[in-house]
Amino acid sequence: MTLFPRRAALALPLAALASPALAQPAWPSRPIRLVVPFAPGGTTDVMARLITDRLAPKLGQPIIVENRPGAGATIGAAMVAQAEPDGLTLLMSNSGSHGVSPSLYPNLPYDPMGDFTHVALVVTSPSVLVVTKANPAQDLAQFIANVRRAGEIDFAVSGIGSSSHLTGLRLGMALGVKVTPIPYRGAGPAMTDTIAGVVPAMMDSLPSAAPHIAAGSVRALAISGAERSARYRDVPTLKESGVDVVNYAWFGISGPARLPPAIVSRLATSIREIMSDPVTIARFEELTGAPPPESTPESYTAFVRSEIESFAPIVRAAGIEAR
Repeated sequence: MTLFPRRAALALPLAALASPALAQPAWPSRPIRLVVPFAPGGTTDVMARLITDRLAPKLGQPIIVENRPGAGATIGAAMVAQAEPDGLTLLMSNSGSHGVSPSLYPNLPYDPMGDFTHVALVVTSPSVLVVTKANPAQDLAQFIANVRRAGEIDFAVSGIGSSSHLTGLRLGMALGVKVTPIPYRGAGPAMTDTIAGVVPAMMDSLPSAAPHIAAGSVRALAISGAERSARYRDVPTLKESGVDVVNYAWFGISGPARLPPAIVSRLATSIREIMSDPVTIARFEELTGAPPPESTPESYTAFVRSEIESFAPIVRAAGIEAR
């Protein structure tokens, strides 16, 4: 007579053990893949590896950087937009994939807001104008005089729609000369050809250009930031030199839409903790001339939306379109 109540009592903890909520493994349970939508060697790749080296120990799993370049960073971005929202596939989102491309590509294969969960802004960096060692221009004034005399200039850029592309176009518009951007699949290949003299000049973001400037492989003529870089005090800004161009590249961590709030919270908190570490801050200041920005999922989401809106008129004014 007491057998049934005893079985019922035993069934309760067994049912609880079988509950999906209790059976759910802690995140991350497997290595994480961070997709970098540019070739190795560029700023996006450099900063991604800097961040993952510090983030992986905090999350307790390896983070594998996977380079998927092409189509102005949209190939890699589209791949992450279609991934499972399990927090194991993330994107190094950037000003190309999520700032310029929405205005540049009429058939963009993803919604930059609706198809992503934006977690944190991690890098903002000005572009730097560099020229080959063989270029006769020793400073920006000579470069501008030579370009205006020729009426045109070719620039290597890290991809159609990249921040360096837009900065180069804006420079040409400000100088009143024809600019022919030479697009590559990332800053690394673009810099290789610039050093070799295949193209005479390049707009590159500061972190990827820094080692080549330090090695003397290229000459830095100007920075596109509002102020001079703390690392390159002798390199003027375009604006202070009378060229009304201010532009920044930016990079962040995003995942597919519908990432669980618990994963977003842990990822954002972990990123915030590594970014506030004095060693990381010092490394960022060395590479970009500024400490890493403070960010939350809410602020980064609002930032991406505002960048889409601000880049649209620039793309229209430049008359560029990619299909």
